[in-house]
Amino acid sequence: MVANYADSGVNIELGDDVSKILYNAAKETWKNREGKFGELIVPFDDFSGVRAIDVSNLTEGTLMNIGFDGVGTKMEVAERINDHSTIAYDLFAMVCDDAVVRGAEPVLIGSILDVNSLGKNGTNYINEIKQLAEGYINAAKDANVVIVNGEVAELGSRVGGFGPFNYNWGASVVWFANKDRLFTGFEVKEGDSIVSFKEKGFRSNGLSLVRKILKDVYGENWHTQEYNNKNIAKLVLEPSKIYCAAVVEMFGGFKGLPLAELHGVAHITGGGVPGKLGRILKPSGFGAILDNLFEPCDLMLLCQEKGNVIDEEAYKTWNMGNGMLIVTSEPDKVVDISKKYDVDARIVGQITSDKTIKIKNKGFFKEKEYLEFNLE
Repeated sequence: MVANYADSGVNIELGDDVSKILYNAAKETWKNREGKFGELIVPFDDFSGVRAIDVSNLTEGTLMNIGFDGVGTKMEVAERINDHSTIAYDLFAMVCDDAVVRGAEPVLIGSILDVNSLGKNGTNYINEIKQLAEGYINAAKDANVVIVNGEVAELGSRVGGFGPFNYNWGASVVWFANKDRLFTGFEVKEGDSIVSFKEKGFRSNGLSLVRKILKDVYGENWHTQEYNNKNIAKLVLEPSKIYCAAVVEMFGGFKGLPLAELHGVAHITGGGVPGKLGRILKPSGFGAILDNLFEPCDLMLLCQEKGNVIDEEAYKTWNMGNGMLIVTSEPDKVVDISKKYDVDARIVGQITSDKTIKIKNKGFFKEKEYLEFNLE
């Protein structure tokens, strides 16, 4: 018997079909940067062809870097209900929203999709790939970036999860910044306002704890249960809101005109509100009082209750309803620009001289009216 690559679980022809799907999805995003810095140059239009941007006229003080991240265990939730259409929002939020934290403008996205298999036993997972591609296009539009590739690899048993279609998705973002517009933390001033951007779900952080709690409460097939008359897995799968396009417009991005004075940006991911806000406060030595944060979503409060996650731990683990915090001297302008991007924003606190972060507690247990986190 003559062995071939397919015998090892890798179907080259099917892989090419998937690559073409992802390539065509990437092509849909190229219009996002037309006429702007970062417009894509495509000498040869083919999914294996060259794609690049012209950077021959960059000015002195231009900075460039690459950021990397992935979706984490949220993909296991998508596998449970075979809904992969929003996972790209989580992927892009993790890399693009991290870029603006330092005053950079995300421009290019590259990704690698590792799958267990693209098809076996007479079936294939083309429909699942198409769902991922659909999210790819929509998330890139929200982030105002272009996708340059759609790399996919079949890795067999190296990739596991729930059900037959298992995958891991990671991405890199290329960003550009003006050295004079970087946020270092030293721009923060006492009396600055803090604006929060509302987040309706968990984003892509703390999902391992969420999944553990739901499994403990509802059993292995927790994804079949309902909460508040909605499928509980759908609630966990709530896509991350992408904020970077709004923030780029505020500080002017790499080359644009600033429309609001920003002194710091905190993307609320792992470490929660005190961890991420604390990072940008450390250089200045200031603290903050947050007395008007958005409320956690109902499922977050349920996980607190059923998992006995105390309020202090919840604010250190999850976003608790707040996906990004903006430190600014012009909060009204920040709120107005946010509305253009369908971002729910409001003033939630201010910078103080104390080396603490004080949060008016909106967790489930309400052990204390205010939670206090020391920054020293």
